[in-house]
Amino acid sequence: MSRYRPPQPKGSKFITPVGAQRLKDELDHLWRVLRPQVTQAVQEAAAQGDRSENAEYIYGKRQLREIDRRVRFLRQRLDGMVIVSQPPSDSSRVFFGAWVTLEDDTGVESEYRIVGPDEFDAAKGYISMDSPLGRAVLRKALDDEVRVEIPGGTKAYVITAVRYEAPSGG
Repeated sequence: MSRYRPPQPKGSKFITPVGAQRLKDELDHLWRVLRPQVTQAVQEAAAQGDRSENAEYIYGKRQLREIDRRVRFLRQRLDGMVIVSQPPSDSSRVFFGAWVTLEDDTGVESEYRIVGPDEFDAAKGYISMDSPLGRAVLRKALDDEVRVEIPGGTKAYVITAVRYEAPSGG
């Protein structure tokens, strides 16, 4: 089995102020709290002698590599981010940050917020603007029908509401 992994397609560079702060907090925690703790543990494990059979040393080094990889990713990702803090001028259409209410053909309504790929959370109803549903609803307006390809075929929705929250909203 090869270790090669094809590069992931770049996600959209848009993020809400809350999402950006969450990524900055994670980066700060990794760099200022977690990494020094793991580094100290690795130093203590290294002082015990034979490193080849020292599980704490090996595990600690692996943890450091994972932390460093995540720190590099977060720094690169935050560097090019566009923080969207204002609703668009045309609030009748679906753009980044919109809460969209969709009704399927059985009459069931679902509400989603269109966010960047770094902050999607199905439990909160946040979907990525890069997801099939996110791409389908972008730039659509109230009462527009959207079709989304799903594994079982195509699913149709009608947009029944579009709203934007104030920047202080969640």
